[in-house]
Amino acid sequence: MEIAVNISSIVIQARQEYIEELVEKLKECDFCDYHFHDKDKGKIIVTVDGEGVDDEIRNLKIVQSLEHVIAADMMMSYS
Repeated sequence: MEIAVNISSIVIQARQEYIEELVEKLKECDFCDYHFHDKDKGKIIVTVDGEGVDDEIRNLKIVQSLEHVIAADMMMSYS
């Protein structure tokens, strides 16, 4: 049986002075994959995956709860 996997991108907004710290946390975590950041704009791009929307929402909430995160929102989803 094939398991369906959803993949979604998340754009994270943070103050410039915390971007490097957040990038290091995200690179080491097990709930998302780090892809890119723009320190000048205070943005970080990560992806999350899961067997369903519930898994992705759980991971989004973890990202949103990280210290120094102003906002984190799903932008694109692929299933």
